[in-house]
Amino acid sequence: MIVVDDQAVVRAGFAAIVDAEPDLTVVGEAGDGAGAVSLAAAEAPDLVLMDIRMPGMDGLTATRLITTPGNGPRVLVLTTFDLDEYVYEALRAGASGFLLKDARPEDLLTAIRVVAAGDGILAPAVTGRLIHTFAQGAPRVPGTSGALGRLTPREREVLLKVASGLTNAEIGAELGVTTGTVKTHVNGLLSKLGLRDRVQATILAYEIGLIRPRASRES
Repeated sequence: MIVVDDQAVVRAGFAAIVDAEPDLTVVGEAGDGAGAVSLAAAEAPDLVLMDIRMPGMDGLTATRLITTPGNGPRVLVLTTFDLDEYVYEALRAGASGFLLKDARPEDLLTAIRVVAAGDGILAPAVTGRLIHTFAQGAPRVPGTSGALGRLTPREREVLLKVASGLTNAEIGAELGVTTGTVKTHVNGLLSKLGLRDRVQATILAYEIGLIRPRASRES
């Protein structure tokens, strides 16, 4: 993986946490978005740990460029900013996960492994803010609702449950099928909808109004 952050001390800290793990390796570091794009092309990492606010090319633009080919590395955004617009735009740009920089090292490592394995992840606090954004009326993506017509009734049902935050095991228990069968349905719907992971599937479900966020209580 590569670590992207405009602060050298922060990059070194993240790299040290990752390199201490026997199954994870940092192959490079970049201090801005342009450097991240070049390094990703040169090193072909499995994952990019990406900051958002950087001088020059920011992390959102870099994420979009890195993930656009469709077969590029997965991107896990890590930032001190938990503002709704950054969460939404990072995920729309192609990121597969979003964590805050104050996450515990063990949570960071878990997120890296989850995203590298092909799934998506959102920090709990971020998830709440994201759903609140949709509750207030997030922008709809034109044409995406028609894609649902390609799903089987069971795939559509699974999509609803994925967007509700259920795991494969929980979905299997509710539908009375095996976890493996659920995984097959999830992979099928992701392929038909042109999505990379469950996070993007959840975003789509909210964007097209397939699922509505519950009324939230102000804390």
